[in-house]
Amino acid sequence: MTAMTPARTAPDLSFLLDHTSHVLRTRMSAALGEIGLTARMHCVLVHALGEERTQIQLAEIGDMDKTTMVVTVDALESAGLAERRPSSRDRRARIIAVTDEGAAVAAQSQAIVDRVHEEALGSLAASDRASLLRALNALAVDHLATPSESPRQVRRARQPKT
Repeated sequence: MTAMTPARTAPDLSFLLDHTSHVLRTRMSAALGEIGLTARMHCVLVHALGEERTQIQLAEIGDMDKTTMVVTVDALESAGLAERRPSSRDRRARIIAVTDEGAAVAAQSQAIVDRVHEEALGSLAASDRASLLRALNALAVDHLATPSESPRQVRRARQPKT
């Protein structure tokens, strides 16, 4: 006796979100790669420009572990785009400061990110675009805002190596 595959009663939301997210990340990676950045490097640059932030704060914003954050900041420093400095508010803390060159690259990378997003959303009718963004925002701040506790660790989608 063989098992029958259960009939789907609704679209596979997990697949749809995972697949579109993966494709968007690959397109973003390719586009930012043209100027020598990764998505993580872009994230650190733009958020470090906004206000004085430590590596730990930037890692939380970018959902990076400590090791990934150190590697990312090392790459930004090597490229002359950012540097570690003592905080002006707390001498014991070190912040990530964006250099003038880094600020120019951040502006360029933000234009790339905006373009990639616009290209993705541009494939939808204006009303569908607005509905999709409204629905995703609602999920992100309400029902799907916080991961559930699980006895088994849930793996995130594989991230490209930086």
